[in-house]
Amino acid sequence: MFLLLSLLCHITAAQNAYVGFDRNEYPGDANLPILRNTFSYAGFWLNNPPGARTNSWRGKRNTVQAAGFGFLVLFNGRTYSEIKRAGNANALGHSDGLAAINAAKKEGFPARTLIFLDQEEGGRMLPEQRAYLLAWIDTVAAGGFRAGVYCSGIAASEERGVTVITAEDIRANAAGRKLAYWVANDVCPPSPGCRVPGKAPAPSASGVAFADVWQYAQSPKRPQFAAGCRNYSPDRNCYPPGIAPSTGLHVDINTAISTDPSGGRTP
Repeated sequence: MFLLLSLLCHITAAQNAYVGFDRNEYPGDANLPILRNTFSYAGFWLNNPPGARTNSWRGKRNTVQAAGFGFLVLFNGRTYSEIKRAGNANALGHSDGLAAINAAKKEGFPARTLIFLDQEEGGRMLPEQRAYLLAWIDTVAAGGFRAGVYCSGIAASEERGVTVITAEDIRANAAGRKLAYWVANDVCPPSPGCRVPGKAPAPSASGVAFADVWQYAQSPKRPQFAAGCRNYSPDRNCYPPGIAPSTGLHVDINTAISTDPSGGRTP
């Protein structure tokens, strides 16, 4: 009987999921307690987020931890055109891996923190993209950190009617490397839309069974994917419960089976 109860407790604990947020702009010190009312962890950029010229998260790790958050640590990766223009995908991946390590150390993240490489472009990875990604992963792992990838979990149409999910393509071509996967899928269903359910969905409900984290709502709403999703604001952004659109405090919403998916908190 004791063994059965222990097994049931283990299964129940394994099914728990927790919601977190990410956004390109740091929300401001004063807004952290408000966000903490809903979210267990926060996305944290190590370099300039997509489309940004500065990184407003820089220097805020201790403040975010003091507010009670765990972390999803992110490094913005290169687009295909940037990789092609550089000419040497392996060298670029290596130098960006070193930049991620240096930024993580400067912020005070402990060894073995999981850093996700943000790959915004979906579909099948082209050879140059794959070379860049694997070089980045190997460099980060050699530097004493863990490597993961943020990528699409939505099926993309390729030539001759073939569909490819980026997360599955990366996993199939990782040559045995152990990676964590943070997948984006804001299609409803499986996404619950811009809301925080009473019981957070498991990352595997994203449609990618091996997902460690699932980003199920984005700001702004992407009409090509999330047209059927509800509860977004008229300005097309997603706001946490109790936060008015007039604040501009829109977020992307994620679910994970840990309150600190990157293991970035320090004692």
